Amino acid sequence: MVQVVTFKVEKREKAGKGAARAVRRLGLVPGVIYGDKQEAVLVQMDPRQLIAALHKPGFYSHQYDLVVEGGETHRVMAQDVQFHVVTDAPLHVDFLRVNKDHAVHAEVQVEFINQNECPGLKKGGTLNVVRHSVEVIARPDDLPEQIVVDLAGLEINASVHISNVKLPEGVRPAIADRDFTIATISAPAGGKTE
Repeated sequence: MVQVVTFKVEKREKAGKGAARAVRRLGLVPGVIYGDKQEAVLVQMDPRQLIAALHKPGFYSHQYDLVVEGGETHRVMAQDVQFHVVTDAPLHVDFLRVNKDHAVHAEVQVEFINQNECPGLKKGGTLNVVRHSVEVIARPDDLPEQIVVDLAGLEINASVHISNVKLPEGVRPAIADRDFTIATISAPAGGKTE
């Protein structure tokens, strides 16, 4: 079952740089909801709920219900967040409406399991993560929370490619023309193994 997080947002009337600055002066984050062949909706939201969601894994692969003041609800996924260059505070957020019947592109975090059962790591090898996330294509309800890579049995100089990873049904990598590397187990720096 897909977990959907609910955000309360308010509609805002004006678009543009000046209007967005005015929203930020009120202590809110401006945003926009677009997509699914509907008119864009300008919104503003409390930054605390956005920051809390940003600090959890899978922010860009989760679905959110944006409840607009006045009763309207939009099922969305986060598309882009702009941050202040010094403070890292969110300045603007873009939400893409999702339709459960149409596939979307999303970045899904990679989790590595069974590191204790990896002979290559036990011999002093190092796990070099090439991709911390993988862009996949799937219907919103089929998107996994994370992609799990099992390291059990991997020796030094082994590589984990996308073809070695079992993706859930209905999920496929966005890069389909090559078998890209997700991680490698490299030899220890001195070149000696136990």
